[in-house]
Amino acid sequence: MKKALLAGVAFAIGLGLVAAHAADKVTIQLKWVADGQFAGYYVAKDKGFYKDAGLDVTVAPGGPDIAPEQVIANGRADVIVDWMPAALAAREKGVPLVNIAQPFKRSGLELTCRNESGIKSPADFKGKTLGVWFYGNEYPFLAWMAKLGLKTDGSPDGIKVIKQGFNVDPLLQKQADCISTMTYNEYWQVIEAGVKPEDLTVFNYTDQGVATLEDGLYVLEGKLKDPKFVETMAKFVKASMKGWDYTRAHPDEAVKIVLDNDASGAQTEQHQIHMVADVNKLTEGSDGTLDTAAADNTVKTLLSSGGDSPVITKPPVGAWTSAVTDAAKKL
Repeated sequence: MKKALLAGVAFAIGLGLVAAHAADKVTIQLKWVADGQFAGYYVAKDKGFYKDAGLDVTVAPGGPDIAPEQVIANGRADVIVDWMPAALAAREKGVPLVNIAQPFKRSGLELTCRNESGIKSPADFKGKTLGVWFYGNEYPFLAWMAKLGLKTDGSPDGIKVIKQGFNVDPLLQKQADCISTMTYNEYWQVIEAGVKPEDLTVFNYTDQGVATLEDGLYVLEGKLKDPKFVETMAKFVKASMKGWDYTRAHPDEAVKIVLDNDASGAQTEQHQIHMVADVNKLTEGSDGTLDTAAADNTVKTLLSSGGDSPVITKPPVGAWTSAVTDAAKKL
């Protein structure tokens, strides 16, 4: 009887030790499919940075039918990658998203036009057809057009907007004069399709003064009241930024890791080489800390959109916090 009791105590202690050392589970929902845009997270998992931090991280790829804001609102992710315009729009509509870190310091959004369209400057947009992504990605574009004073309803004094799929077909098939591209992805799809760089005119949103923050990390506001959650997110952010640092130092290895995580098998090595190289330019110099001046500029740009499709109607309150990155710096 005594032996059985001791064995039971030992078993219970053993369970306690296991529990004490159990890794904290974290699910991150990406904004898009597995590719170089999210290399840092895949690298952090592959190289064991999350495991070393005591985390068991699931990296969930996105896709055209997946809205990160809905995923986290439904409790199927702890943290999401999102653009600030989409996150702020969701917050105003009742999904209380809070930016806890900003791995991307610069915007990669641009509008790419064929030279044969005759477009040499934004002043030439009037009367043209421009391709735009929707599902929350249209907000920076709408803000830019509002700044230019161009209606987006196809009226004579405005522009015609076509709903762009997540490809570059409208430009290649000459259905649009310009399309939305990212420096690290669709631009290279155009080039890889055989269009020469000298045949294109590219407008970067940063150069036009309407850049908004992209690819930040967002959680639900209520969860930040739990100190344990803040601690877990601090570990996650620190390990993720280690992943991004490694990606910049070892781009070729990062490409291989991304390709290994592409379950679809659709990604090509050459395209991922371009993607990782250009994404590395956007994360350069970031330790995850949000530049609040850039966040304020994002809000200012969005508020300027006005018109019939305002992105947000008032400045947000409590839409970002440094609590997580401050804690990460102490680890």
